[in-house]
Amino acid sequence: MDRKNDCKIPDCGNLPGSAGGKLVVGSKQLRKAVCAGRARCVFLAENADPGLTGPLEALCQAHNVQITWVRSMADLGRACGIEVGAAAAAVVET
Repeated sequence: MDRKNDCKIPDCGNLPGSAGGKLVVGSKQLRKAVCAGRARCVFLAENADPGLTGPLEALCQAHNVQITWVRSMADLGRACGIEVGAAAAAVVET
């Protein structure tokens, strides 16, 4: 089964699970949050460079963090409230 086609963000653009948490955008911040055990869930863009998303996916799996794949970097950026595309984002504990 292709996990990338299983989960999508809603068309309204809000990230599920973000209520009561802080949003971090970008691979460096995401990596820090996952390693610190603060990441609640992670969002990765399907059209982002696999050289970037592959290691992040492996890190999340190693730390047992749920991954949701988003159709495009533009969709993920919009859902995060930024004007540019985002390859990775996470909801973290505050």
